[in-house]
Amino acid sequence: MDPAALSAALLAVVTPLAEARRPGSAAGLTASDLPLERPKNRDHGDWASNAALKLSGRVGANPRELAAAIAERLQSTPGIASVEVAGPGFINIRLDAAAAGALAKAIVDAGDAFGTSTALDGEVINLEFVSANPTGPIHLGGTRWAAVGDSLARILASQGARVAREYYFNDHGAQIDRFARSLVAAHEGRPTPEDGYGGDYIHDIARRVALAYDGDLDALDPDAKQEAFRELGVGFMFDEIKRSLHDFGVDFDVYFHENDVHASGAVERAVERLRELGHIFEADGATWLRSTAFGDDKDRVVVKSDGKPAYISGDLAYYLDKRERGFNRCIIMLGADHHGYVRRLMAMCAAFGDEPGVNLQILIGQMVNLVKDGQPVRMSKRAGTVVTLEDLVEIVGTDAARYALARSSTDSNLDIDLDVLQRRTNDNPVFYVQYAHARTHNVARNAAAAGVERSAFAPELLDHATESALLGALQEFPRVVAFAAEVREPHRVARYLEELAGLYHRWYDNCRVIPLGDEPVTDLHRTRLWLNDATGQVLRNGLGLLGVSAPERM
Repeated sequence: MDPAALSAALLAVVTPLAEARRPGSAAGLTASDLPLERPKNRDHGDWASNAALKLSGRVGANPRELAAAIAERLQSTPGIASVEVAGPGFINIRLDAAAAGALAKAIVDAGDAFGTSTALDGEVINLEFVSANPTGPIHLGGTRWAAVGDSLARILASQGARVAREYYFNDHGAQIDRFARSLVAAHEGRPTPEDGYGGDYIHDIARRVALAYDGDLDALDPDAKQEAFRELGVGFMFDEIKRSLHDFGVDFDVYFHENDVHASGAVERAVERLRELGHIFEADGATWLRSTAFGDDKDRVVVKSDGKPAYISGDLAYYLDKRERGFNRCIIMLGADHHGYVRRLMAMCAAFGDEPGVNLQILIGQMVNLVKDGQPVRMSKRAGTVVTLEDLVEIVGTDAARYALARSSTDSNLDIDLDVLQRRTNDNPVFYVQYAHARTHNVARNAAAAGVERSAFAPELLDHATESALLGALQEFPRVVAFAAEVREPHRVARYLEELAGLYHRWYDNCRVIPLGDEPVTDLHRTRLWLNDATGQVLRNGLGLLGVSAPERM
């Protein structure tokens, strides 16, 4: 019996009880109104419900008395072994072994589909992440968003959403001019400009531009020379960024060029739309967005008095473009240094007539710090001033890097101990989870050699305490993934996998799939093989959502 079936059984019991006590009180009541939770203390059963506490006021009943009535009727539900009332009205439910164990076969039969749902069918989501300026390699903050963003896209898609991964290509503005000047200086053998970019990569790109340019660069006047380095250099740099991301397992569906919103007239269209809505005004020779009407701390200049667009103009045009492309939800993942942008972007969303937090959602990621030999790692061999994606992958590998970056909440700073991630021990979380998956395959190989096959399934035999705990965790996987999608937090999947791995290792230590010595193969061994393979399937599905491999041997 899975949580959905148990919730339905609970609803079937609660509805007539509520109606009997207060007619009409069960109107509109659904299974989602009767949440089930896994008790922290497994002695309290497999599932717990506070339905009586939630409904007591609605039906005019004492919570504990209502809980007792629910428990009495729920007790006769097939698959439920016992129901107890605790405290002021909590209901603790224990499933019988057969009902709980049936999940193992259901998972194996579902395969890769276990944990997926159609809950987000109809959602068309634009997920914008990384979007690093094409002026240098991706630093650790961008790397964190690469791991988290790609994992979030996978999780949202697993729940039925149509997700477009989008990279906003910042090829417009002062930072590109500084990049071009830096390339020219490197080409001419001059020091890096004071406001420019340093690092070996600048010299690499400058050499590539010199080789690729069709003509004599040094014969150009300074402005033409800088433009040549800008055009070719940005292209080479962005090619490197895309290659690094691809090698990291992250590919984008859309690369949107910032310059396009300024060159295509999109800014003017966005301003005109807002003007029609009554949110644009003129003052001091400039064009303004009345963003204070939507919670911003001040109104924003959209077009400056000299006729040049202000920074927010590109945001207006880009957001409107996304909505016109058919995305009903736009999620933007920004670095910690962009925290001040949230209020103005939400005001922008509201000014267009959309709902902040619904049509537009902004996620802010905090800093990443690397530690090796107990000391912070601050410098890159190639970039000079920052540690890059390539640096991290070179040290620990793609799997460990992705897992480590995705397993913690992005709301807090993340310290990564490189020494831990290089170990093949249980204190390395990615090794711990991957080893559990590899162990399930090793068990299956040894079982096949011993003549143990999935030719029989007797779930009532799975009555060991470690089997109950393992089945309980397996049952949680769909809900964990659904909640991770709802709250946009991939780290919940990673932490779940670590808990599942621990429960599997304990089960492995206590329950044998392969007979000892001359013992005959029994249905217990065959059924445990189903449980073993079900665990491997869930570990594999979960790692896949994080973009991490699930090795069969380690």
